[in-house]
Amino acid sequence: MTIAVFPGSFDPLTNGHLDLIARASRMFDQLVIAVGQNTSKQGVFSPAERVAFIEASVATLPNVSVQIESGLTVAFMQAIHATVLVRGLRNSVDFEYEQGIAGMNRALDANIDTVCLMADPQYQFVSSSLLREVARFGGDLTKLVPPVVARALNDRLESEG
Repeated sequence: MTIAVFPGSFDPLTNGHLDLIARASRMFDQLVIAVGQNTSKQGVFSPAERVAFIEASVATLPNVSVQIESGLTVAFMQAIHATVLVRGLRNSVDFEYEQGIAGMNRALDANIDTVCLMADPQYQFVSSSLLREVARFGGDLTKLVPPVVARALNDRLESEG
């Protein structure tokens, strides 16, 4: 049985993330979404809120689970016996970044392989930071994020505004 991990901050979860999750879920026996905290960014939602959004959005995918991770992704993967790391690529900048991370992860554990999936063209421009910016100014995100996330993001940013 192949266990794969798709790590990220998912702050907020996007339809691009969901597309990658659905595609990866068809490729592996089990897919674990590892919700982490990007220490270089100020988040909008708590890890528990992000887990709830993802769980609600992937409820129809029986081989997908969601966990909070802290620390090294490699250590998380070792703990759950995962051997594949799934990453999404939107552009060449993502490729350069992911190439370095894949090399480091491989140096830390030679049993971990990284699989990169190209983002669907309709989502290649989407980033969590860009979505947060659009939401702050009242832009319509309904085509870019799940409905539960759009409502929560608008509510959160309005209350901070």
